[in-house]
Amino acid sequence: MRIIVDAMGGDHAPEVPVEAAVKAANTLDIDIVLVGDENRLKSELLKYAYPSDKITIVHSDDVITNYDEPAMAVKSRKTASVVVCANLLKDGEGDAMLSMGSTGALLAAGLLIVGRIKGISRPALATLIPTKKGPAMLMDAGANTACKPENLVQFGIMGDIYMKNVLGIKRPKVGLVSNGEEEGKGNDLTKEAYPLMKKADFNFVGNIEGRDIMAGETDVIVCDGFVGNVILKTIEGMGIVVASLLKQIFLKNVITKIGALLVRKGVSDFKKMLDYSEYGGAPLLGTKKPIIKGHGSSNVKAVYSALIQAKKFVETNVIEDIKNSILEGNIND
Repeated sequence: MRIIVDAMGGDHAPEVPVEAAVKAANTLDIDIVLVGDENRLKSELLKYAYPSDKITIVHSDDVITNYDEPAMAVKSRKTASVVVCANLLKDGEGDAMLSMGSTGALLAAGLLIVGRIKGISRPALATLIPTKKGPAMLMDAGANTACKPENLVQFGIMGDIYMKNVLGIKRPKVGLVSNGEEEGKGNDLTKEAYPLMKKADFNFVGNIEGRDIMAGETDVIVCDGFVGNVILKTIEGMGIVVASLLKQIFLKNVITKIGALLVRKGVSDFKKMLDYSEYGGAPLLGTKKPIIKGHGSSNVKAVYSALIQAKKFVETNVIEDIKNSILEGNIND
């Protein structure tokens, strides 16, 4: 298996992607294609020991940033690292791709170069988030800010398949984000999507409110990308604030410092639960081949986790199952 990595994408490129790639080459049964400035990548690789046949370099001399207009940049800048990655994936030079760079550019490359699965109208970013009962999948997490009811149904179908195949959940609970549990609650989008989701061939448990998300009431959390991105950023912000408040409390005086020592293991477990690096990246579900979006500020652990996730994405035939499900219609009469 070969995974293509945009080594120039993200806040800590190319150092972090290269180190994570080396770790993956030494510990996982995969080959890595690093895409980026050849001289810089070679210089970074000299710092590490790894099987020379497990990592190859493909040169690119441009990088699309968050300040560029994504679709225009992808169409016009053929030597940008994310564009080169997408073309390699399309041409069968790899089984999956990973980028920590511009989300917009990755989405554009996925749509314009790799292409959508036939029947999928809107690919979605599917982000794993921590909950009281374990990781849940939030989709869409920001790819589509304006959706139609049928888009939400397809998000539910794809999320259901991913959670079954990759996380091994036999019958994932799929919930629709709304401002009330009752069927009639919500805006026009959620009201129209509700009856369609009831007919879909997955375990739809109805509407879920914001407070239900972190409680882990569902395994797949369906919403449009605007709502999903607000939820995602709220959870990230909450984690930062909670960690800061705990630190202030435990450092207040000698007694609280002693208390901190006594609950250190529990605090460590809590931080681990909220740590995005445990979950790797967000798969872009709905494209013809596996694409993973890593967090822009990813550290080595996060990129390595994303490579593991990409490997599982390929191994568990998620793409084929989505294709088959969409072809079959996946709507009960």
